[in-house]
Amino acid sequence: MRFNTLAEWLQWQETLHPSEIELGLARVGEVFSRLCPGPLPFTVVTVAGTNGKGSSISALEAMLSAGGYRVGAYTSPHLLRYNERIRLDGKPVSDTALVEAFERVDQARGDTSLTYFEFGTLAALRIFADVTPAIVLLEVGLGGRLDAVNIVDPDVALITAIGIDHTAWLGEDRETIAGEKAGIMRPGGPVVCSDPSPPAAIVDRADKLGAPLYRLGNEFDYHLHGDSWDWQCRLPVQQTLADLPRPVLGGEHQYRNLAGALMVLWLLREHFPLDRTRIDAGLAQMILPGRLQTIPGDPPLLLDVAHNPDGVEQLARVLVAEPVTGRNWAIVGMMGDKNLHGALQPILSSMAGWFPVALPEVPRAASAARLEAILRELGAASVTPCSDMAQALEQARAVAAPGDRIVVFGSFYTVAEALSQPL
Repeated sequence: MRFNTLAEWLQWQETLHPSEIELGLARVGEVFSRLCPGPLPFTVVTVAGTNGKGSSISALEAMLSAGGYRVGAYTSPHLLRYNERIRLDGKPVSDTALVEAFERVDQARGDTSLTYFEFGTLAALRIFADVTPAIVLLEVGLGGRLDAVNIVDPDVALITAIGIDHTAWLGEDRETIAGEKAGIMRPGGPVVCSDPSPPAAIVDRADKLGAPLYRLGNEFDYHLHGDSWDWQCRLPVQQTLADLPRPVLGGEHQYRNLAGALMVLWLLREHFPLDRTRIDAGLAQMILPGRLQTIPGDPPLLLDVAHNPDGVEQLARVLVAEPVTGRNWAIVGMMGDKNLHGALQPILSSMAGWFPVALPEVPRAASAARLEAILRELGAASVTPCSDMAQALEQARAVAAPGDRIVVFGSFYTVAEALSQPL
């Protein structure tokens, strides 16, 4: 065996390929054919989109698990431990399982170079092939068409909200980006789209492939009322679920994600039937760390991984819809290759003050000084740059009064740093 510990494997994988990201299926597909030569023994749901992928998978995972089905899930990135990326029945796999899978990928690849994400994707598929869950939920890492996850043919494809992100790889506009996301579709395979305004590229691709398309607001929809909500679909068979429990995760955008997840389950109902009790139980148990996660305290912390304009705009709407009696203070850390101006603008008016934070261990991160300059350019009056998360939390807590709230957002790394601190 090349390495004995998970840490050694991961450190080596970061240096194996000359670039962090290289989209394309030729290399990873070749290794996959050697690693898993036969058909995969489980149903597959592949999820692509700019925002909402994690929430959608969490909902599917919770409801299917509540129904008694064994569920595998592959998501990225992780917050605190790499193991979070590969889950069985909601629990991260062990270091031992990962090390064994990495060794098998290494043997299968020969002299083929793999990126960090490709290596992990292949390991996840090998683990799932060994333990044979009933269903596996795969989250696309970047785009869709050329993402490593797309080496697997899904039984159902789910496309969530489309926004502007990763423009260097996916394109500068929604139509181009949507075309990449639509690459997870297969001829004749059902596709669910939970974006309320799907770009034409998704509809066109579905038409070209003869793939039945189920769109939020058309073939299925949701309606809020009081303390509950309804879900209904018109095709392929009329169905209504009334008075569903409100999700633990806040924000109206979560209903779009849940509606899409329910549409996926309705399409899979013959093989994965779920009664209403199981659906309600799953919705009540659904959790997703780092997405509008509240840490009680004085003041409380609200943690969210929002890192692009659409995601931050959704966060801003939640702050308005769920106000505190006092003020909001922001701790923000972001990657330098993101649309920083576009992501900070939507939430600017919600904040009494800002604490841009450096992420010293993350080479891609924007410096606190750069974030400070952009915030001042946008018109923020109170900006205090901080060298790390510990200092940012200390500074924010020092100015916060009773009734205030501290909002930590900007990237998975930022939220992970906050969760690693004494809270």
